[in-house]
Amino acid sequence: MTDGQERIELHRGDPEAEARMRALSSPLRLRVLRLCAFESRTNKELAELLGVNPGTMLHHVRTLVQTGYLAAEPERSGAQGAREVPYRATGLSWRTSMPEGSPVLIETFLQQIQGVDPDELDSTWLGLKLTPEHKSEFQERLYRLVNEFKERGPDPDGDTYSFFSTLHPDHNPPSSR
Repeated sequence: MTDGQERIELHRGDPEAEARMRALSSPLRLRVLRLCAFESRTNKELAELLGVNPGTMLHHVRTLVQTGYLAAEPERSGAQGAREVPYRATGLSWRTSMPEGSPVLIETFLQQIQGVDPDELDSTWLGLKLTPEHKSEFQERLYRLVNEFKERGPDPDGDTYSFFSTLHPDHNPPSSR
């Protein structure tokens, strides 16, 4: 990647990487990051949106802050003058690649689409047969395209969408013909 947005590879055995892997190992925490991607939200707002206890949510929020995936913004006054701390996703998770992360991403994706009208889902499944070099090129170009749109920032008058794509080995052996 030459755009200054290098992928961050996490490796087991590195304490900081291990903490980041644990932070990204929860579908709930990944959903928090999605909710904080375009606007800041408080612990209370996140708990209400995701239907969890505020104390439980605070644990997840603190985990994400400690690992750099969420950042606290300046405090503000809430209802009856209560102190509120809004949080915003830093974008670090987008660039982070971690071992064994796909199952949690898929579980998060399945949670995100619960209740979505099937007519509103547009999924694509494509079989490819690629050399290692072409597989690498495909991954690189896809990352650059998606990153280009991410770096543009949100359209102020736009609707929110989620994008999910996966490239995986296809256990489809050649026919005996």
